[in-house]
Amino acid sequence: MKWTIKTIMAATSVFFAAQASAQITFYEHDDFRGRTFSTDRQVLNFAERGFNDRASSVVVERGNWEACSDERFGGKCVILRRGSYSALSALGMNDKISSVRPVSDRGSYRSDISPPPSPPVPAPVYEYRQRPNERTYEAQVTSVRAVFGPPQQRCWVERQQVTEGGRNDAGGAILGAIIGGVLGHQIGGGRGKDAATAGGAVAGALIGGNSGNSDSVTYDRDLQRCKNVDRERPAYWEVFYTHRGTEHRIQMSSPPGDTILVNRDGIPRQ
Repeated sequence: MKWTIKTIMAATSVFFAAQASAQITFYEHDDFRGRTFSTDRQVLNFAERGFNDRASSVVVERGNWEACSDERFGGKCVILRRGSYSALSALGMNDKISSVRPVSDRGSYRSDISPPPSPPVPAPVYEYRQRPNERTYEAQVTSVRAVFGPPQQRCWVERQQVTEGGRNDAGGAILGAIIGGVLGHQIGGGRGKDAATAGGAVAGALIGGNSGNSDSVTYDRDLQRCKNVDRERPAYWEVFYTHRGTEHRIQMSSPPGDTILVNRDGIPRQ
């Protein structure tokens, strides 16, 4: 009996601990717009909160949550981890959620009427938008470091004139020289024959070497050239700030001021 009571108390403490550390906000429209509904505990039926089959986007602030299409965790269920889901249609759950409950890291709670839940959905990029009725604070920025990415490649196109063919034919020049020399050798006699032989060889070489020029083609073509250049703007800014005596760090797309807006847990808010 004592063991049974201890077991029940332990399970109950785990259940309430999961609820205390979890929070989720549903939005009526995509991209976190429209009417909202937030909870930090299980909801058996969204109809009691006036939000049945109305959720189109959701932000999981803390913990893991099982969201189901029917009341009391029936129908199709998905597990939502910490992060921002700008469109529940991507999960096949747009305007279909009727119940939700926090779950432990080990999985979901199962009831006899609930089918096995879908595999956990990877947590997307976290949304730093301010939550409904959330109190914010100014945190002091202690240091900022600009971080540049690797050099980027810049390319451009140049117009270039290209000539193909029309190259002097070495084989034709040699053959022309031989033929010209033979023909020249048959002309005249003595020194005149020698001169005719030499002249015939030169003329034959010129004629043979230029025999391919009639096939030359000249045209313009675009040539792409590239070079690496250093980035002019940082890829992001690494920002350090303190809130309630604790140092925090975050990456920002633009440099901050002297302070940044955070919630009670030190998480940045826009």
